[in-house]
Amino acid sequence: MRTHIISTGGTIEGLDYENINQKQINTIAIEDILSNAKITSDYSIDKILNKDSRFINDDDRELIAETIKSSDSEKILLTHGTITMVETAIFLGKLKINQTIVLTGAFILGTKKNSDAPFNLGFALSALKFLEPGVYIAMNGTIFNWDNVRKNNQHNRFETL
Repeated sequence: MRTHIISTGGTIEGLDYENINQKQINTIAIEDILSNAKITSDYSIDKILNKDSRFINDDDRELIAETIKSSDSEKILLTHGTITMVETAIFLGKLKINQTIVLTGAFILGTKKNSDAPFNLGFALSALKFLEPGVYIAMNGTIFNWDNVRKNNQHNRFETL
């Protein structure tokens, strides 16, 4: 079964939003990360946003939801910035979409050698194969349900409530 990957931007793609006035030179596409990891499962990728998640709003979340609903895939991987990942997961979870949706991202720029982007992306793709329909966050080796997760900004990690 083909996985539909929907990209919204964020640190996972190497976008550094700390210096917003500086032109982005070093970015990486989700497809490049998957290719470098030798992922052979069947997938398609749609890049629908290129935003720092601080700027993702409910109109963007509606676009994400409509893209998911119109997909012919039962398995959706949504790459998303970590700052508002929980808010988007909650938004999607409340819609009760009958597909398996996993959100993932990175805490370290996807262009950095020590980035968690490749691991998180691979982990999320693997998790999709085993999860029931619903909305989840898959980060750093842990899967969270959309209604039982928070981001701990002090320790820069996701935790159950």
